[in-house]
This record gives sequence, structure tokens and C-alpha cells, in this order.
Amino acid sequence: MPSLSPALPVSLIDETIVRAMDHVFRTMIQHQITFLEKTEPHSALAGTEPEVLGSVGFIGAANGLIYLRFPEPYAILATSRILGMTLAETEMNGPEVVKDAMGEITNMAVGGFKNTLCDLGYPCKLTLPTIVRGQRITVASVKETTRHVFHFRCEGHRIVADLQLKVD
Repeated sequence: MPSLSPALPVSLIDETIVRAMDHVFRTMIQHQITFLEKTEPHSALAGTEPEVLGSVGFIGAANGLIYLRFPEPYAILATSRILGMTLAETEMNGPEVVKDAMGEITNMAVGGFKNTLCDLGYPCKLTLPTIVRGQRITVASVKETTRHVFHFRCEGHRIVADLQLKVD
């Protein structure tokens, strides 16, 4: 079985990110998210539709970043659900509320992943979330990391989790 280290087989990394995404979407948004597939990094290329990209890093015995890619319509839907507002109220409150909500979702998903790393003896801490909105947003591979790209479906939208990981 391929692994990054004796304690981190790739299958465990895969299970951990899927579990973290499922937990956050069920508890924060009350949406069911379905894991579709894991693909090669080139499949995380930017789309042509407006999107919101959240990222949170982790540093310590394990280092890396997780980027969550949300289509903008889903980001607005999820924000309205989290805040208990209508879609119109969410849009009326402007992009900052969407930015804050997507930052929190990203932070919680990456936190769930990080907690498993810590439990396995790889203590690390989270960085602050970064949120970018736009079209054709690309993510470059970080040198010396292993990249894993996971595709999910939620409320008819494709959500992508792009993990870049280095274990010391």
C-alpha cells in the first residue's frame, strides 16, 4: 500500500479528508456531500464559472495546504443556510458574508483533517483561512508535497478538495 510515511498510508489520507468534509457539511450546512472520485492534480484546473476558493494551511510535523473550490452559486446557498438567511438576503449582505462563511467551512474541514494527523503523532497547527473569488483560479503545486485531489457532489454542485501534503 503506498504511503507518505509508515503511519500515513494514502488510504488513511483519503478516508480522513472524506470524513472531514462529510462532517463539516452535515453539521454546519445540513447538506449531504457525496465523494465522487479522486483524480490527478491536473483535474483541479480552474473552471470558467465564478467560484470561491478557500485555503487553510497546517504546519508542524506535517505541512501542507487544503484548497476547497466552491462554485459561487453553492457558496451563496451554503452561506444562506449557515446564517439562516434567504438567498436574496445573503446576496444583499454582500461578498463579505460569503467570504466569512466559506472561510469557516474551509477552516473546519482542514481542522478535522489536521486533528487526525495530530492523533497519529504528527502535531501541527492551522494557518488563517484565505478566500479568493473569481473565475479561472488556478492552484500551483507546492514543491516537495504530495498532491491529492478529491471531487464531491453537494446539492447538484461539484466541490473540490485539493490537498498538498508533506510529512517530515
